Amino acid sequence: MQQSDPFWASPVDHLAKVRPDVPTFYACPAVLQSVAREFIDGFDGLVTYAVKANADPLVLANLSAAGVTAFDVASPYEIDLVRANCPHAALHYHNPVRSRSEIAAGVAAGVASWSVDCDVELSKLLDILPPHSEIAVRFKMSVSGAAYDFGEKFGAPADMAVHLLRRVAAAGHRASMTFHPGTQCADPVAWVSYILGAADIAQRAGVHIQRLNVGGGFPAWRNGQRPALGAIFEAIKSTAKAAFPYRVDLVCEPGRAMVAEAFSLAVQVKSRRAGALYLNDGTYGALAELPVVRGFDRVHVVAPDGTPKTGPTTTFAAFGPTCDSLDRLSDRLTLPCSTAEEDYLIFDGFGAYSVVTATRFNGYGASDAVLVQNL
Repeated sequence: MQQSDPFWASPVDHLAKVRPDVPTFYACPAVLQSVAREFIDGFDGLVTYAVKANADPLVLANLSAAGVTAFDVASPYEIDLVRANCPHAALHYHNPVRSRSEIAAGVAAGVASWSVDCDVELSKLLDILPPHSEIAVRFKMSVSGAAYDFGEKFGAPADMAVHLLRRVAAAGHRASMTFHPGTQCADPVAWVSYILGAADIAQRAGVHIQRLNVGGGFPAWRNGQRPALGAIFEAIKSTAKAAFPYRVDLVCEPGRAMVAEAFSLAVQVKSRRAGALYLNDGTYGALAELPVVRGFDRVHVVAPDGTPKTGPTTTFAAFGPTCDSLDRLSDRLTLPCSTAEEDYLIFDGFGAYSVVTATRFNGYGASDAVLVQNL
């Protein structure tokens, strides 16, 4: 993603004057820093940013400027990226599957916290980590409320979590716990259930944990509104205080909720056919997640001169620009009937899992980033 330095007033202002022919991200640093401060001020613990959501140096620099001091990384690449842009930040390597060389890279970079969810991965850590490292046991539960469940891939069942906690403590490391309630989780009850589950596992293991990482999953815009984070923060704080008879420090690792609202994405209509639009970005680019979890209620259309398209609407099929028939975004994109070739579709709330998903398949996937004062 190539960044344009001058600030523009708004995405429409830039589109009307420049008329870009590549997908264009509009980044608003003021929104990014405001959301970061909302987490820092509202969450009763350490806020770490999940780099995977958007690893652009612009994001890292603005979060650091807003007061974020710790980052959740999932690979040596992300470790190097954070070290290059925020050299003094704390690193939490909470992707629970790593090769031995990746663990060694994390140790060399001074990773402050690790997660684990099975015996095999714990044995790797115990072989390589320095004494008294923090190891957080990641567990899973059947809890509803998210767009999709991360427990299908990661997390130890309760009995295994008890076993792992005991192994961590017996090895002399600092035992902690972590979980992830699932993507776009808007229900505070999910965090309540997980925190109570963590307390039960720790009690069964006979281990006093030092920290509880309540994961990411904090919602951005969903079902037509941005859920109130305050209710989730309060539920986490009060439940943790009641569940543990000793002090447990809290950690969270928001990704999507931290960056989504700070970016909009403009894509151009390459062609209109009967009932279908062909766009200059698709599932191999920044729109990869659109068919999976995003709603279609936050897209508007402007003409090349910036004039909003309004009036009666119809439903389009939408395709990306590549020659692959799988590059299909939707068959239910409701837009003005007047939507035409060279118009721009502006997707709001597109800062997460967009920049980072783009490939260069068929030579597409390049994008620009433009700084704006307002979205």
